[in-house]
Amino acid sequence: MNAYIVGLIVPLVILIFRTSNNRKRRGSPADVGGDPGYVVRNHRFASVISSAWEDVTTLAEMFEHSCRKHHDKLLLGTRDLISREMEVSSDGRTFEKLHHGEYRWVTYGNVFESVVNFASGLANIGHVREERAAIYAETREEWFIALQACFRRNVTVVTMYASLGEEALCHSLNETEATTVFCGRKELKSLLHISGQLDFVKRVICIDNDVPSDASSAQHGWTITSFADVERFGREKPIAADLPLSADVAVIMYTSGSTGLPKGVMMTHGNIVATVSAVMTIIPNLGKNDVYLAYLPMAHILELIAENLLAAVGGSIGYGTPLTLTDTSNKVKKGTKGDATALMPTVMASVPAILDRVRDGVFKKVNTKGGFSKKLFELAYARRLRAINGSWFGAWGLEKALWNFFVFKKVQAILGGRIRFILCGGAPLSADTQRFINICLGAPISQGYGLTETCAGGTFSDFDDTSAGRVGPPLPCSYIKLVDWPEGGYSTTDLPMPRGEIVIGGSNITLGYFKNDEKTRESYKVDERGIRWFYTGDVGRFHSDGVLEIIDRKKDIVKLQHGEYVSLGKVEAALLGSPFVDNIMLYADSFQTYCVALVAVSHSALSEWASKQGIASSDFSELCQKEEAVKEVHASLLKEAKKARLEKFEIPAKVKLLSDPWTPETGLVTGALKIKRDIIRKTFQEDLSKLYGK
Repeated sequence: MNAYIVGLIVPLVILIFRTSNNRKRRGSPADVGGDPGYVVRNHRFASVISSAWEDVTTLAEMFEHSCRKHHDKLLLGTRDLISREMEVSSDGRTFEKLHHGEYRWVTYGNVFESVVNFASGLANIGHVREERAAIYAETREEWFIALQACFRRNVTVVTMYASLGEEALCHSLNETEATTVFCGRKELKSLLHISGQLDFVKRVICIDNDVPSDASSAQHGWTITSFADVERFGREKPIAADLPLSADVAVIMYTSGSTGLPKGVMMTHGNIVATVSAVMTIIPNLGKNDVYLAYLPMAHILELIAENLLAAVGGSIGYGTPLTLTDTSNKVKKGTKGDATALMPTVMASVPAILDRVRDGVFKKVNTKGGFSKKLFELAYARRLRAINGSWFGAWGLEKALWNFFVFKKVQAILGGRIRFILCGGAPLSADTQRFINICLGAPISQGYGLTETCAGGTFSDFDDTSAGRVGPPLPCSYIKLVDWPEGGYSTTDLPMPRGEIVIGGSNITLGYFKNDEKTRESYKVDERGIRWFYTGDVGRFHSDGVLEIIDRKKDIVKLQHGEYVSLGKVEAALLGSPFVDNIMLYADSFQTYCVALVAVSHSALSEWASKQGIASSDFSELCQKEEAVKEVHASLLKEAKKARLEKFEIPAKVKLLSDPWTPETGLVTGALKIKRDIIRKTFQEDLSKLYGK
């Protein structure tokens, strides 16, 4: 009898605790200066924090402090490449397949020694603190070492995506007058193409040892040195550190350039330390037992914060790539391990597009299997979904454990089987994908809201908040203020929730845009109390528990011919829920009465549908032109629009299906996978004109 009582009471206690967590106050009103508005701070902190340590105010101090504390602990891990092969598909296309070995690790003590030596070597080859150094490379161990070495010399680091186009790359290097560039062999080839346009580069440090023969110094006006040689120079002739102050500029981070040439955001050491310190208070029990999988671009603020955070708490960082992430990733040789399987991480950061692909891949595999396996998965998923949504009759306790063991264990193995926390940022995460992660991976996923200009600081959802569609309360380093936007119809006096443009203030707010005072004055303000504020252009509303929800975007508003306003980003976020959509751009002509859309179609979803319908085509491009395919995708978009309760004028009346994916290499999306609206419009101008009958 006692077992039955326990079986009834334990789930009930869990449910009551869970319900109370979802209702607890997470943000509280705050008294601040500046423009009037509705202001909220983190409920657990009376004022914004700037550092988690009394004696640490810079990234150089933070890293040295951690290396001394965790001297013998493993810090950086990299997989050696065993083989590189080319495979030919049935349609004649060739694909590169990689076979990587296990992770090879370096301790905190050894990494710190490399950083100290590299910092000395940098001075030995002639780089002085007044000059800037640029890192133009994929995320890897040497990226992290170069960054920390520059900080020990108080050298400002210019960061840029490895996928950056030549025009934007040239702009970034010339504008910052960078004299030293760190790059890999692949990126060096891009530098060679524009060498005649680079006015200030004196030194190139190649991370890879096999330097191309056409990279000679005399031809291009720079000296070229290997990464290993710079470290050796410093080991042979050590030079004392020249440490920065909190107010010194640590990084000039070039944004992804979704609306033209990228802008350089100036971040101080204090800005980055503030965000790292704030996130430390949010993730439960983050520490030396955690292993982090680093695969996002480190030129993105989310990844830069994440790696410095893990290093600050004594965690381990294993490097991978988006194309070798799982056992079934595009570049992984069949029968070998992806990065996640080899590393078995406990913590990950991600952007929604990558999590959407994991979800779609799992559902595709389940549907392909069919039969009893599919029915069992659907039952388990439905039972856990009811529990997460707060139902007393969902799968709790022992039933939850059984479903995890018999059904979801295989899904969890995709990311190594040990994930306990996922941070998602960079774009809105769909409720469906959030629920998928909660159920199938059995891990909390926290959405963060922040920008490069706020050093990724803004809001961060609590690990025990399972609500979907919200981005959490303010981080402890930030105030969040809503200010009225009359033109958009948003006011802080709106009921039942205050609404307005989101303005972020606090110790994480950056100095502004490099050599762009006009743009800085447009977006940044300092109030009478000395607090810096950044005007995001996003529109949000606060729930009664102090949690923020993003509902609109000022810059994506288009007015149609009859006066209706369409928020392009809001509609795109809703339509991305269609299984046929890999990416989408809504377009609205102000001289027309309706919207149209360009859809980068999911190859697997549309091909599977065509196969079931018996629709034949010579290739995928031809399938995308077929009327039946266009109608099916459009019907799916209408279904998602209805679910999101979009107005009729917000729904695209016509669509164009595009067979090629939008990747950073195509120039149609940024390194963070955000669409480059203006470039897409220009690229597909003829298609857009045809959709409007022009």
